[in-house]
Formats: sequence, structure tokens, C-alpha cells
Amino acid sequence: MIVSHKHKFIFIKTKKTAGTAIEAALSELCGPQDVITPFREESEQDRKGLSPQNYRIEHPLKPKRSFLRKLLMRPERYYHQSVGFYEHMPAWRVRAYVGEEVWRSYFKFAFDRNPWDRQVSWYHHRYRRKDKPPQFATFIHSDRRARINNYEIYSIGGEPAVDFVGRFETLEQDLRHALGQVELKFHKDLPRAKVTSRPNARPYRDYYDGDTIAIVGDWYKREIDLLEYAF
Repeated sequence: MIVSHKHKFIFIKTKKTAGTAIEAALSELCGPQDVITPFREESEQDRKGLSPQNYRIEHPLKPKRSFLRKLLMRPERYYHQSVGFYEHMPAWRVRAYVGEEVWRSYFKFAFDRNPWDRQVSWYHHRYRRKDKPPQFATFIHSDRRARINNYEIYSIGGEPAVDFVGRFETLEQDLRHALGQVELKFHKDLPRAKVTSRPNARPYRDYYDGDTIAIVGDWYKREIDLLEYAF
């Protein structure tokens, strides 16, 4: 995610919505005081603008790093709340970190995606290192990590907390619209970052039966209603 004090915008990063590509593009517009959170290691090569900066903070909400984490000596990017700002940080925490004045006065935006399509993308990402992944229906019914919490990321108290939610399906057009709200123009193509391919490029609808269509529709009813998505 990005907090640009230079241009007075906040980008809330959601999951499986080309968020890393958007971050890579936005980092080219940022200034030295702006907050830019790290990518995963395999995607840092896609960044053309400023490197991660200003995301480590001392804040009353910051929990202490656990003894186990210290013992394992794992990279700090995987223990987000221990270091400050992080990539899929929810809006309520961003607001608490930046303060009410900045939160109210900056333009805030996020992106989402047709949930039925997004769920297939997440399925392939989830099992990208498995030679024999489970069937998609098994993933939906049995994987405790199957549900994506995008709406919860850009909402507070059950209501959208950002000024604009763009669509993955019209990504570049909607990104230009968002930047136009802070009088910025972006004419470059978005970099391709963290792309998870689908075997045989099957349409997402081919993965579903009536039961899984209904489950995904129920899980993500709020963003479906907000952005008028349909299967």
C-alpha cells in the first residue's frame, strides 16, 4: 500500500487485483516522504520507481514482536504488524496510523475484481507449488484459507471507507480516473507483476457448478452489490 504525502492520496492494496502492478506504477510518482510498503521478494524486480520506504514506524497500535518470531529470525516483511505499514493493511489501521486529518483530506482508493474470477485466480495462486492441486470445488468447500477478505480491507464498520473502488476489469482506465482526482496523469502501461497463470487459459466460469457459484456469491455479496458484478 502507498501513502503519498506529496500528492495527497492513499492506495489501499487488496488481493488478486493487480495490486503489485499498481504499486509499481504509483511508486514512480512518489516523493521521498511517501510511504511505500515492500513487495514480496520475487516481485521487487518489477518496481521501477522508489524502493520501499518510510513503512517502519513506532506507533501505539504496533504489537510487540513475539519470542517465536525473534527465535525464527524470519524476514520482517512476513510479520507486517510488527514493523508498521504493510501491503494488505486494512483501512481502519491505515486511518489510525496516518491520523484523522490526513485520512479525511487525502483521496483514498482501492481496486476489486469480479469475485468468481478472483476466486479462480486465488485458487491457482494458493496451489501454485502443488503438482496435484485439489479440485476447485474441494478448495471452496474444504480450504480454510479459501475466502479472500478484500471488502474488509477497504471498509470500516461494514461500509466502504475509500473514495473510489476501481475494477480490475477496467484497471488502467480506473487508475487514471483515481489519479485524476489528485491532478495526476499516468499514460504508461502497467508493469506485469506477480502474474499467476491459469493452465490452458480456461475461462473462470468453467470451474464452477451451481453449488460453488452460490457459495462464492454468498461470501462476497457486499462487493458484488457494490460493484454490480454477476457470474
